[in-house]
Amino acid sequence: MATSAKLHLARHARPRSMARKMLKDEGVEVAVADGGSYDYDLFVIGAGSGGVRGSRTSASFGAKVAICELPFHPISSDWQGGHGGTCVIRGCVPKKILVYGSSFRGEFEDAKNFGWEINGDINFNWKKLLENKTQEIVRLNGVYQRILGNSGVTMIEGAGSLVDAHTVEVTKPDGSKQRYTAKHILIATGSRAQRVNIPGKELAITSDEALSLEELPKRAVILGGGYIAVEFASIWKGMGAQVDLFYRKELPLRGFDDEMRTVVASNLEGRGIRLHPGTNLSELTKTADGIKVVTDKGEEIIADVVLFATGRTPNSQRLNLEAAGVEVDNIGAIKVDDYSRTSVPNIWAVGDVTNRINLTPVALMEATCFSKTVFGGQPTKPDYRDVPCAVFSIPPLSVVGLSEQQALEEAKSDVLVYTSSFNPMKNSISKRQEKTVMKLVVDSETDRVLGASMCGPDAPEIIQGMAVALKCGATKATFDSTVGIHPSAAEEFVTMRTLTRRVSPSSKPKTNL
Repeated sequence: MATSAKLHLARHARPRSMARKMLKDEGVEVAVADGGSYDYDLFVIGAGSGGVRGSRTSASFGAKVAICELPFHPISSDWQGGHGGTCVIRGCVPKKILVYGSSFRGEFEDAKNFGWEINGDINFNWKKLLENKTQEIVRLNGVYQRILGNSGVTMIEGAGSLVDAHTVEVTKPDGSKQRYTAKHILIATGSRAQRVNIPGKELAITSDEALSLEELPKRAVILGGGYIAVEFASIWKGMGAQVDLFYRKELPLRGFDDEMRTVVASNLEGRGIRLHPGTNLSELTKTADGIKVVTDKGEEIIADVVLFATGRTPNSQRLNLEAAGVEVDNIGAIKVDDYSRTSVPNIWAVGDVTNRINLTPVALMEATCFSKTVFGGQPTKPDYRDVPCAVFSIPPLSVVGLSEQQALEEAKSDVLVYTSSFNPMKNSISKRQEKTVMKLVVDSETDRVLGASMCGPDAPEIIQGMAVALKCGATKATFDSTVGIHPSAAEEFVTMRTLTRRVSPSSKPKTNL
């Protein structure tokens, strides 16, 4: 027998000989799979980032694992999906590809003052970019399938739903149904874009369709103030479209640091995006010239495309959760404990379907902790402190830790705020009027850095390093004693020695950038 075959059999055989035992950690009791008479030790519904990670890490601990996923398609539906899930197929990855593509317009403009003589028109071929984007997500879909196959995970195509606490029914693409039993079930079905319920809503698109439009819009209206809305506004404007961005609050990016939100809004306007704060859409109508958009203030705009970027809902409706007694909240998010266990002891859930922190790396962390807890003999809770994230606007915003507002809510002592606003070295030559802004939030009593944020070129790359520092408990003195890399924007984080302001928990934050 070939060595690889022996290893494959050993991986699947091991759980059958494992004696049943219980793990205890802080009063939490977790059953470790012993095989029993079930078809699998673990059955996973959903092969997105969380499902794939949970499958292969569980298999590495010796579990016999199966996973089901819908047939591949760039645009999701009740019967279409694909290995890799939202992030890989219709989210982070294709979005970042379009961000790269749209960034070149500004680069071409900036290049002139660096001596590049660009004569004549510079044409953009949307279909070429779209073709290359689609080829990449098809490739990645195959990569995820190979990862699962190489891990010994059984892949089943179809839509999974619960029959009871230990049985999953998979509806195959041809309509046939097959049932599988498992000691443990992991739900990782993610979330789906939602539409605003207004007259003419069927004329709008979501981020799914926005990543696969056959024609690039010349006039785009976007409803929403979150990261998806801001990113698509930057993408389409960078590709030459006229963009109007409508959102209900005074500033976009609710939940982020207010000072940095102001910076992003200023940059969006500086790039030529028309902002409409405190404004909602009330009706869409098809006309000969395009889609007529009517706002709640009575304004009318004609657009080629209207994008609803108004949030996502947990993808739990078709799972038949009630059959097994799995509890959900009022928006359909699956309720879980600190270990990602649902109200049913052997059913677990990770990722956006639980509506905790809806980021791909967080789903990966939750899935890894699940596998360690259930199959690795290491009860492990996900750690949500100091999770970094980025908004890929142009230029991007990236943050880690607490915003100034959050720090004041949690602080027992005064909060020290250090800021730096400067013209990047590149802009000094290109003459682009767009400042980079950095911010550190510090606890005055412990000197610990509670939060770091940056809006400017390469912000996500820089903040990833800041995240390591915050995770290690770095103090402002640690930052001050660190030698900077010159000339770079990143060195500003270790040279901000002048206090911008000191704020007590009882006072309201102010800005002076």
